[in-house]
Amino acid sequence: MKYKIEWSYQTKKKFQTLISTEYLSLNDTIFFAEDFLQTGRVKQLDFTSEDGQSWTLKELKKLKDIVKDEPHDVVAFFDGGYQKETKQAGFGVVIYYTQSSKRFRIRMNEKVDELTSNNEAEYAAFLYLVNVLEEFGIIKQKIVFKGDSQVVLNQLSGEWPCYEEEFTIWLDRIENKLEKLVITPEYVAISRKDNQEADKLATQAMNGIEIRSKMIINEEVDEDE
Repeated sequence: MKYKIEWSYQTKKKFQTLISTEYLSLNDTIFFAEDFLQTGRVKQLDFTSEDGQSWTLKELKKLKDIVKDEPHDVVAFFDGGYQKETKQAGFGVVIYYTQSSKRFRIRMNEKVDELTSNNEAEYAAFLYLVNVLEEFGIIKQKIVFKGDSQVVLNQLSGEWPCYEEEFTIWLDRIENKLEKLVITPEYVAISRKDNQEADKLATQAMNGIEIRSKMIINEEVDEDE
C-alpha cells in the first residue's frame, strides 16, 4: 500500500498554500513527513492511503512497526505454458517480498492436465499464484502482479472485455479469491524476456521437474530508504 501526504505550507511572509505528494511507500511517507515538520512551516499534515483511508503520522509509525515482521513490498510473477500434443499445462510463479528486514524469494511450479489452450493455462497460472500467496500467508495488502499475458492482465484490470465464457469463469474465480484474501492487485504487463524466471518454471513443470523453493536473497534490507 502507498500513501499520499497533503499539507498546508506557510512561507516566511505568511502566505499559505496546499501541497500534496504523489503516492509514496510507507517508509518514504514517514521520512518526508518528518522532514517537512522540521521546517517549522507546516500547519497540518494529512495522510491518505490508496484505498482512501485517512491516517495520522503516529498511526503510520505504528503500522510500520507492525508490518516489519509480516510479508510486505510484494511483487509476484506468473506464467502458464501449454503443450497441444499432450494437452498438459505447466504453471510457474515467483514471489519476492520483504520480512523482518530480509528480502525473500519463493519459486514454485505445478503440472496439470485437462486444460484446453495456452490462454487458459495463463488464467489457471494466475489463480495458482494467488493460492501460493495464501499458502505463505501473504494476504491483506497491495500486491504487484507481473506477467507477459496482456490478455489476462488487461481483462483482470477491466481494460479489456472478456467475451469467452470459459475465461470469464477463471476471471470470476481469481477476483473472488483476491477479495477473500483482501488483496488489492496492481497489474503490470512485462515482456517474455522480463518474465524468464516464471517461464522457465512453467516449462520445467511440463517436463516433470517440480520446484518448491523459498530462500533469502538479501540478508539486510534497509527499510528506511
